[in-house]
Amino acid sequence: MQSFVELWVYLSATPLFGLTATLTVYVGAQGLAQRLGQPPWANPVLVTVVVLAVLLWATATPYPTYFSGAQFIHFLLGPAVVALAWPLWQRRTELRRRVGPIVLAALAGGGAAAASAVALGLALDLPRDVVLSLAPKSVTAPVAMGIAEQIGGIPALAAAFAVLTGMTGAVSAKYLFDALRVPPGAVRGFALGTASHGLGAARALQVDPDAGAYAGLALGLQVVLAALLLPLAFRLF
Repeated sequence: MQSFVELWVYLSATPLFGLTATLTVYVGAQGLAQRLGQPPWANPVLVTVVVLAVLLWATATPYPTYFSGAQFIHFLLGPAVVALAWPLWQRRTELRRRVGPIVLAALAGGGAAAASAVALGLALDLPRDVVLSLAPKSVTAPVAMGIAEQIGGIPALAAAFAVLTGMTGAVSAKYLFDALRVPPGAVRGFALGTASHGLGAARALQVDPDAGAYAGLALGLQVVLAALLLPLAFRLF
């Protein structure tokens, strides 16, 4: 016990704490998910976020202290997103044949996601800046923050909404798709990537290669379309 306490004191005072805690908890959560058969509710990202949040709260560890180590993993987010292009390259011939329907589906899906969020916020009589922060909820968090800043929202709140949206989609999509009898594969993947960006794409990749490829495509399209069209739409209306 004394050795454990000494190790904890050492790690908690160095950048190794955030890095070690994140890797340890995620590997454990991934192992648990595999043992349970990869059910959506045992999503490793969700489990890791919850466990780390409880750990930081229980140990009174400031977030900047944790992130000083976790930033090394955060840096890998960019290469991970770029890597989603490889499955698309493998399916480039098929994508060329479907470019028109794909773009229309992306426009319809992204428009529905933003409009429904804004309508819900207005129906609940939320403050204007909160409503505007909801609009880019289905775009990956860094882009959602930039869009929110342009249209008058709160970037930090937009990031929180984006993460919650992605997590909700990753956990609940399978049950919703089954209830609606959506065919597995590309259709589910594209819908999940449209609504739940990176977290949804990660879940789709776990389930089916085609679903993961189309989820990555939807993620990229939403980033481009939302960054261009959402600020324009809010300026006009």
